Amino acid sequence: MKDFKSVRPIIDEKRPGLYIETYGCQMNVNDSEVILSILEGQGYALCEDMDRADIIVINTCAIRDNAEQRIWGRLDVFRQLKKKHPVTVCIVGCMAERLKDKLLEHPAVDIVAGPDSYRELPALIRNLSEAGNGKQINVILSSEETYADISPVRMDKNGVSAYISIMRGCNNVCSYCVVPYTRGVERSRDYRSILREAEELAANGYKEINLLGQNVDSYLWKGDGQTINFAALLKMAAELLPEIRFRFSTSHPKDISNEVLDTMAAYDNICKHIHLPVQSGSSRMLELMRRKYDREWYLERIRKIREIMPECAITTDIIAGFCTETEEDHRDTLSLMEEVGFDGAFMFQYSERPGTLAARHYQDDVPEETKTRRLNEIIQLQNRISLERNRKEIGKRMSVLIEGVSKRSESELFGRASSNKVCVFPANGYKTGEYAEVEVTGCTSATLIAKTL
Repeated sequence: MKDFKSVRPIIDEKRPGLYIETYGCQMNVNDSEVILSILEGQGYALCEDMDRADIIVINTCAIRDNAEQRIWGRLDVFRQLKKKHPVTVCIVGCMAERLKDKLLEHPAVDIVAGPDSYRELPALIRNLSEAGNGKQINVILSSEETYADISPVRMDKNGVSAYISIMRGCNNVCSYCVVPYTRGVERSRDYRSILREAEELAANGYKEINLLGQNVDSYLWKGDGQTINFAALLKMAAELLPEIRFRFSTSHPKDISNEVLDTMAAYDNICKHIHLPVQSGSSRMLELMRRKYDREWYLERIRKIREIMPECAITTDIIAGFCTETEEDHRDTLSLMEEVGFDGAFMFQYSERPGTLAARHYQDDVPEETKTRRLNEIIQLQNRISLERNRKEIGKRMSVLIEGVSKRSESELFGRASSNKVCVFPANGYKTGEYAEVEVTGCTSATLIAKTL
């Protein structure tokens, strides 16, 4: 889980300061940008020093228990901060939706708002002020809210890549996942609002746009006699802004269509990278997880991707130690990893989330030490596979969009290829936001090393 803190300096010291911390995924980053837009419209100015803030907003994640434990730790920090000067603490997002009143009981917390309640934050803040010490909460989920009419205020540092949420919620109800309960049912944005936001980003100098959804393949907008699916949206975006690179995540193996793959292959400005979470290589586990596909279905989709786009990079998510997982199930996961040859993976051991189908109906019966061992075996295997995949890139030439200066050396830059692989190379006069043509000369399991051409 990544943490994203507010990054811009305070705009106007005469305006009340707003400090934002974001935990979790890219969708949470985009949600924080929506919140910033809403609160800037009410007179707040973003700051990067919480000691100068009048309001602190913590955008939370509830996917895993350790994500929530980190938030509880931060609340203790804010409790001490409140002893120094008055500050309003707002807990928003998935953890707010899941825990509701329990969070409100914490002495540091003043406001709790769910993912569909961000428009109400100004009213909640006003009500808090009028109520004195009274606390405020709004965790009502919506079947319609998409924030389509709000232009997010971007919080990124480099001004190169930006996110657009094209849909919210999820209808899949995988047995281990809390998302349907914290983000509500699936609903898609009007495609015109998405394209308009993309045009705004292009006009502001962004070079790459990530289209986000819990399951982007399920994007489906109907209205005015039109039906627009995800492949159609991709096509329109690529044609409207040919100078912009488009990415998307996340895809669901049961839904990713040949039409989407054909569209990706047809446009050079649609990046050749698909994140396709498998979670397990065991069909028995996949059925218990309610993933709605089996091992063979997943492998067929992989074969189709490589048939249509041989150079497409494929990454995944894997869970170790789900309920009742046996050594045979675990070996099935390892063998699938070998067969597919993922370019990268997000790998976790199973963390039971209260309220999910798994928590209600299955026993979390795999010992922690077994989960840890299996996860370590998965990580070790993926590191080897990633290195092998990256070695195959040596000698190839590629176009890299520069994102910034390398952490290793100020004389080097880093960026991403179409495959989403990070590439490091000598600066040689290039700048952030430019494209560099490079040749790969070496690699690690995580990074390509290159020279400019």
